[in-house]
Amino acid sequence: MSRELLFFLQQVLVCLILTLRTYALYYRSKRLLAWMIIIVCALGGVTAGTFSLHSNTMIAIPGLNCYGSYTIGIAVSPGLGWVTLFVYELLIFVLTVCMLCKTRGLSLGMSRRTILDIIFQDGIMYFAVMTLINIPNILTYYCGPDTTRGSLATFTSCMSVTLVSRLMLNLHKSIDAGILSTLINDDGPSSAVLTTRVNVQSVISSHYC
Repeated sequence: MSRELLFFLQQVLVCLILTLRTYALYYRSKRLLAWMIIIVCALGGVTAGTFSLHSNTMIAIPGLNCYGSYTIGIAVSPGLGWVTLFVYELLIFVLTVCMLCKTRGLSLGMSRRTILDIIFQDGIMYFAVMTLINIPNILTYYCGPDTTRGSLATFTSCMSVTLVSRLMLNLHKSIDAGILSTLINDDGPSSAVLTTRVNVQSVISSHYC
């Protein structure tokens, strides 16, 4: 139960980050955010409701230790959680493609010069990799033998967290100028200059110390 609960909390955080990215992509649309929150709560409620049905049995494999397994009836519950995650990731992908088509039409060729380019290309990478990983994970719950059901869940969860972390770090690297950079007003009324402030005195003092 604790293992499944950890997976659930991790995927909730992943869904929240994907929601924030899509919310920013749609120019902070309150209406879209409200619908996405409703969908997240609905899918999360379905997943959370399966915990009451969760149970597994311990079997002894010759030459190995005891191993937790799912029967075909019990495996439907945790497997449904991964199905809901896949559905939500598909929704995020569709919304991203729709925004790209709305902005650029059918011209999909692009470089990584704008935030839209970065979000779209990283989003394609995330969805493609997670699809290749999550579908076999889902199939183990519904099609595999008892000893292999859920065997890919840990790997799928780790990859999901790793990839969504990469999305945010890559976006920060491509767009943000650095934590030491600040915007200051120039002589013009509406112009802004990007500058970096360095405390030279503290650097010299620390060097001699």
